Amino acid sequence: MRRWLPALVLASVTTMLLAGCTPARGADGDLTDDWPTLRVPKPFTPATDTCLPRIATVVQASTYETVDCARNHLAETIHVGTFVGPDALTEARPAPGSSALRTARAECDQRAREVLGGDWHTARLALSLALPSAPAWAGGARWFRCDLSETGSIDNTRPVNRTGSLRGALIGDTPLTHRCFDPKLIGDNLNYMAPVLCTEPHRAEFVGVYEERDMSWAEFAKSAEQAHQRCMALIAEYAAVPNNSELPYRAGSIYYPPSQREWEEGDRGVRCFLWSDDRKLTRSMRGAGPEGLPAI
Repeated sequence: MRRWLPALVLASVTTMLLAGCTPARGADGDLTDDWPTLRVPKPFTPATDTCLPRIATVVQASTYETVDCARNHLAETIHVGTFVGPDALTEARPAPGSSALRTARAECDQRAREVLGGDWHTARLALSLALPSAPAWAGGARWFRCDLSETGSIDNTRPVNRTGSLRGALIGDTPLTHRCFDPKLIGDNLNYMAPVLCTEPHRAEFVGVYEERDMSWAEFAKSAEQAHQRCMALIAEYAAVPNNSELPYRAGSIYYPPSQREWEEGDRGVRCFLWSDDRKLTRSMRGAGPEGLPAI
């Protein structure tokens, strides 16, 4: 009997092992076909239609933060677009002056007008563009973010804290819109534009925006006379007076171009103001005609 014992014990163990390899009820015996497919990781993309406690030209996932637009904030993200085609194939992020940034800026500009209900250039507003970080771009991120912010004045373009969304902010009468100003001079140089009611004594009034042709920042800086003439044409149209040789005796011009950074991103909107050098005005010059804006 002893010599059979190892054989009996071995047979018992073998039976247990074989029992352990028997497929469970409902299993098909294939150990590789039931694992869920792993998701392909997606690059971080910021949210749209939300507000921001700070403004950044480069957005990183580790420091990204949003706030309720009903609370204090510095900017509002109105759109997140995507670089496509050749613009998305570059190894480095689009640089200032590139066609990719100009295309993105144009998309942001159009979206801003839709959200606001008007041209943001006509008001105390700034439109900024934000891109992914360099590592995020290398990892496949191809988005750009469009942010709107309220500014302190035509001269102080730093964002100010505000509450509430800017959606529809340029529809109807709004305190954001540029109107009349009493410019402060140091000698013959403009120091700053003090906003006033158009019924108060003033020497300047916002008349509109013209789109400058595509040129370098350096070229634009050398074309002051061209900018002046473009603004004078807007002044004549705004005040309903002839754009002829008498116009310089009726009014002069002040203009505010985009910043160099905005220009290199593709913004070509130049803000124009009527300037009254010889007398103070006490009403808006919109539609004033030759009698309201005489040549003297």
